[in-house]
Amino acid sequence: MDYQLELRHFVYFLAVAEELHFRRAAEKLYISQPGLSTQIRKMEEILETQLFVRDKKKVRLTPAGEFLKQEAEAILNHIAQTKKQLGLIGKGQMGEVRIGFLGSAMQQLVPDLLLGLKRKHPLVHTSLEERSNATQIHDIQRDRLDLGFVRMSRVPKGLEVRPVFEDTFSLVLPVDHPLDAGSFRGMEQFSGDEFILFAQDYSPEYYDTILGICEDRGFSPKVSHRSVHAQTIFKLVENRLGIAIVPTTLQHGFTMKVKFIELAHIRQRAILAAVWKTDNRNPVLQNCLQLLP
Repeated sequence: MDYQLELRHFVYFLAVAEELHFRRAAEKLYISQPGLSTQIRKMEEILETQLFVRDKKKVRLTPAGEFLKQEAEAILNHIAQTKKQLGLIGKGQMGEVRIGFLGSAMQQLVPDLLLGLKRKHPLVHTSLEERSNATQIHDIQRDRLDLGFVRMSRVPKGLEVRPVFEDTFSLVLPVDHPLDAGSFRGMEQFSGDEFILFAQDYSPEYYDTILGICEDRGFSPKVSHRSVHAQTIFKLVENRLGIAIVPTTLQHGFTMKVKFIELAHIRQRAILAAVWKTDNRNPVLQNCLQLLP
């Protein structure tokens, strides 16, 4: 065989794998459709594996194609990040660390980390991405993030997880609600209320923890609204559309007509954990890990 697999083949393959349509993929790549089809066939010949099933109605990935899609994404992402790191190093910096986080981590944990890096490692560049638990795990596995802050106690194989911050939970009520910390006896007082929770797909383990707080007091909460943003949850509570349970530190930084009752005596705690890939090769990641609590 007189040709070899080249980087452009991965680019072509990914375009088709994402579009599942040769004409749209060719337009995306600014090449002809026959030329793209030829390159994909050559790729399959080199690999001795069929990557796509083609018929008149649709294009779909074979199991081998599904596997290669994940690997190709990782390869191209690693090359792009290596190029970016080289550019930063060439300008005198140590490199970049990409950090994902849940919104609640921005209350204290992430700002403390950034200040620590600025003080001890001023040549480390940082980028921040607010993401759900699942998206952070996905991006860390595929080397799109170096470090994440999640509410999870278990992570997939190949990742490391370390609890870094423990918080209590607080009940969130409209500011003029008749109950306050003095008259609060337990969550069973709110068994008939509607609840506003963080969305389950944003943080499944956290969602289950909130349900457990209510179930420990003998009832399952009626969930009327879900959101991924604390400000939205507080606004809904302010407008008497339900009550909420959130990590206590989330009460800081917002000015709304709500009040908080800390649930200090329940067994549940809001745990934030740092997560990273065990074999992450970014040298500046260690600078971050050394600054974590």
